[in-house]
Amino acid sequence: MKVREEIRCHGAVQGVGFRFSAVHIAQGIGLTGWVFNDYDGSVLMQVQGEKDLINLMLERLEKQPFIRIEKIERTSIPVERNDSGFHVR
Repeated sequence: MKVREEIRCHGAVQGVGFRFSAVHIAQGIGLTGWVFNDYDGSVLMQVQGEKDLINLMLERLEKQPFIRIEKIERTSIPVERNDSGFHVR
């Protein structure tokens, strides 16, 4: 079953390839949504797909060199029916 989550990551997440890695990982496992560097130094994403695949994406991001996620905030939001692709906003 598809779900959509708004995910905010805090830590060393800007200027370290986070967005590029998020796009690469999400596209590789079939997730849709977007990723954005927020003004407060965090990274905000909306990710849609199977819950297990969203968890896998976060696990893979945490293993990327230079990325140091200290805190993750996850909120369930409504699924977007016509969402396609995963991109940087």
